Amino acid sequence: MDAAEDRPYPPLIDRAVFVAGATATGKSRIAMRLARQVGGEILSLDSIAVYRGMDIGTAKPDADDQAALPHHLIDRVDPDEDYSVARYLDAAHRVVDDVLGRDRVPIFVGGTPMFLKGVLRGFDPGPPADWDFRRQVEEDLARHGVDALRNRLWQVDPLSASRIDANDSRRMIRALEVAKLTGQPLSHRQQQFDTVRDADQCAALVVRRDRAEIHQRINARVDAMFDAGWVAEVRRLAQRFPTLSRTAASAVGYREILQWAEDENLSADDPDAWPTRPPEEIVQQIAARTRQMARRQETWFRSFTELTDLPGRQIDDDDQAQHWVDRVVDRISGGPPFQLGQDKPDR
Repeated sequence: MDAAEDRPYPPLIDRAVFVAGATATGKSRIAMRLARQVGGEILSLDSIAVYRGMDIGTAKPDADDQAALPHHLIDRVDPDEDYSVARYLDAAHRVVDDVLGRDRVPIFVGGTPMFLKGVLRGFDPGPPADWDFRRQVEEDLARHGVDALRNRLWQVDPLSASRIDANDSRRMIRALEVAKLTGQPLSHRQQQFDTVRDADQCAALVVRRDRAEIHQRINARVDAMFDAGWVAEVRRLAQRFPTLSRTAASAVGYREILQWAEDENLSADDPDAWPTRPPEEIVQQIAARTRQMARRQETWFRSFTELTDLPGRQIDDDDQAQHWVDRVVDRISGGPPFQLGQDKPDR
């Protein structure tokens, strides 16, 4: 871990606007409209969009959108690099300082829950990873299962054990690691960032649509991504980066296409061997896993008291969309707690 990443990061809730939402809800559309009206710049809240070359499958803003408005926190690293929450927050704080310093409005847009939590409430990354310890715990996990891992965490840090999803072994291992390295439970270290705010005190929206509509939009988006050349993009990634980082390799869609190519013995050096679209069962698998991801995102968003619900269908109506933009404008022009243009706090 870089030395810049091992310090706590305070919340940015008073220094930016936030537009969150599950995948395919239309959050970028309302964010772009808002940015044009308030002199804003877009800051991505997407853990996969940080990777160069992973464009189609992340619905990264196209050249026209990027030409129309500045976009930040995308294309930060190659996909064979790890990009932690702490590394993201270090970059995010620097970008917010820069945008505010030019009298512009930073607007965070995206759906990665841990990135959103870090900018809304702050984050303590804890000590650098102990890879030997992680390997030992992962070996125990393989032998004894996730229930044994969870019981071990209950003995060390019951608060973290109660908060972390029962199948999220990665976060459970990190909580055990922090307790071992610091002698202090992770949950105790993060209590300074547990203060929550009411939605009416924040310039933060979450776009919501009903389940059936999200499913329909996801299915259409997956088809459009394949039409746009998603398979060719994945082949180029495989050719240039034989080994991807854990986060990049687990990205929904990319993971399934790479596994299909491996099963079919497709060579990344032979573009003619790759069809433009995988078998329909792979397409449906990607759509299903994207829908599952959207459900997990929605569950996370319900836990953020800072977010005001914005019905997605109101984005689709021009007058209602403008009403929401005006609401945000009123909120950020009213002074504190939204602190645009005020002195930046020390970090």
